[in-house]
Amino acid sequence: MANAAKYLAGQPVVGIDTDPGRNPGVLVRHRPSDAGALLRAAVAPGASADELTMVEAVADDTQRLLALNEIYLGPSGHQTARYRLGPDVADSPAEPQASSGVLVGTGTGATGWLRSLWQERRSPLALPAPTDARLLWFVREAWPSPVTGTSLVSGELGRGHGLRLTVESDRVVVFGDGMEADALELTWGQTVRLGISDTSLRLAGC
Repeated sequence: MANAAKYLAGQPVVGIDTDPGRNPGVLVRHRPSDAGALLRAAVAPGASADELTMVEAVADDTQRLLALNEIYLGPSGHQTARYRLGPDVADSPAEPQASSGVLVGTGTGATGWLRSLWQERRSPLALPAPTDARLLWFVREAWPSPVTGTSLVSGELGRGHGLRLTVESDRVVVFGDGMEADALELTWGQTVRLGISDTSLRLAGC
C-alpha cells in the first residue's frame, strides 16, 4: 500500500490486514470480512478519511518522487556520499557532509525505518503522527573530517519548510518506501529539495 500511494490522486484507500498480529496497523486496520462494507462506505457521499502526510523529493531537473513512509538519499551501495546539506532558504549556508545517506520520514513511517533511527539516536524530537504535517530527518553516520561536518544531522520540517541537498558525488539515488528499483538518479552538482507533499493518502474506514 505504501508504494501504491504515490500513484493515487485523491482516491480513498481501505487497508485490509490479511495477517493480524504481524503489522502495527497504521495502514491496514481492518479484517478481510469487513472489506465489502468498508468499500461501500468509502465511496458513499460524505465519507470520512484520514489524510496521511506524504513526503516528496523534487530535483532541479524537475524529477519528482513521492513516498508515504520515508525518502532515502544516498549512495546506491549504502557506503559514502558527499553533498552539501542545509535549509531550503535563499542564501542559507549549507554544510558539506560525507555520510551513508539522509532519511526524511513521515508519521506513517514512524513505525519503521524512521523510528529505528530516532530510537538509536535517543532523539528529543517528538515522532509525528500519520496525519501530522511534520517530517523528521536524520543523517546516517555523518563523518567528521577537516572538510566535512556533523552539525546538521537531524531536524523537523513543517509545511512550507524544506531541506536542500546538493550532490558532490558522481551518483546519488533517491528512493521512497524501500523501493530502490524505482529511484531518481542524481549526479554531481544537482540539487534536490525535500519537504511535505501537497498530495496525501486518503485512508478510509477509520
